[in-house]
Amino acid sequence: MTKVVFLITSGSDDPQKFLLGLTLAERSFDAKRYEDVKVLFFGPSENYIATANQEEMEVVNRLIKKGLIDSACVYVAKQSGVSEKLTQIGIQLNPIGERFAHYVNAGFIPITF
Repeated sequence: MTKVVFLITSGSDDPQKFLLGLTLAERSFDAKRYEDVKVLFFGPSENYIATANQEEMEVVNRLIKKGLIDSACVYVAKQSGVSEKLTQIGIQLNPIGERFAHYVNAGFIPITF
């Protein structure tokens, strides 16, 4: 069975795409469409989470509780000043290149939003 990693890069530039990516990841997990599902945040998505509305935060929180969110990019978070906010809501910060490579090398298929 296939494993997928969702790389969420959209944010305030395309909020609908941001929410669609998270929703697809969650529904894929719930329906057991894949052997494993993980989510990584990179770039604009990190800033967007820091200012997300209630509906978006509900989705993010559900994904955290289900163990789907691996991490967000530590470097982008620091540059954008959102490190504290992301860690407060339960998102780990890691070098995204390392985490992405980990999943690709483990056979995960990347899906980007």
